Amino acid sequence: MGTSSAFGGQGGGTPLVPSWLGDGGAPPAAPDGVPPDGIPPGGPPPDAPADGPNPPSAPPARPPIPPAADPTRFSAARNNFSRFAGSGGDDRRSLGRAVSHYVGSSSGGARTAAARMGSARGAGSRLLGFLSDAVTRGATEALRTLNLGALAGRPIEEIFLGLTDYVCPDGGSIDEGIAREAFIETITDLAGAGITDIDGLTADQMQTVFELYATNAIEARLCNDIGAKTVTLPSDSRAAARVQAQLNDFIRRGVADALTSARAAAAALTPDRVLGFVGRIYEQAFGILQIMGDAEAEAA
Repeated sequence: MGTSSAFGGQGGGTPLVPSWLGDGGAPPAAPDGVPPDGIPPGGPPPDAPADGPNPPSAPPARPPIPPAADPTRFSAARNNFSRFAGSGGDDRRSLGRAVSHYVGSSSGGARTAAARMGSARGAGSRLLGFLSDAVTRGATEALRTLNLGALAGRPIEEIFLGLTDYVCPDGGSIDEGIAREAFIETITDLAGAGITDIDGLTADQMQTVFELYATNAIEARLCNDIGAKTVTLPSDSRAAARVQAQLNDFIRRGVADALTSARAAAAALTPDRVLGFVGRIYEQAFGILQIMGDAEAEAA
């Protein structure tokens, strides 16, 4: 199911937000191998006396180990999604229950679900930052800023493929793989969304591209978490395609609603606010998806 086939699903004991899942990273290396604090390796601390031995430094504190989550937390979402898939897309109530359980009980709420997006938040912010620059200054200048000026004037699919390593560097983890594969799927979605010319990109088209990416990323995260390989899809290829299309459409409606409610903030975006904006969009989208799921589950 799209990017979801890359992984068989989370182990039940995996923490809700693994310790490695974050937007930060090691500080950049300084010239000549001197760390960012300005103290060379083996050198004295800044408050040490000029003469005399240095007192032994305390060992660094170990980061806390995230508590293991409930090993059955994905069961309700998985079982309901299996029923939805087995119906060929007809059992919309099971789809609603699957999404609602995934956000609520499996992920621990919209905020934690958004935090689990990890690399997809960073990738989304870099994508949105580039698109905003392309709308403001033109695609050629935006590409030159990234040392990708040679892509200027190329077809939009080639430009986005050339942006892949910038938007979502391939680090090898499952989380980074989800972000990267979601971006590749977004490239294939561009033509269907009517976005064929990056030189004439509008603010509305910028929102559409980000909407496509966030939708693909959430879908991939959900499917990998509940264990796509343990869900039996219909043997009829048309029914299987209908199942995937309905899930994608359901998620996209939630993302679109979140973006619509944040339209004013999107219009005032600055580079230092993009990451926070993207994180809020994911959180709002998950909250909306849980509400939509509950409504679908209760529909007659």
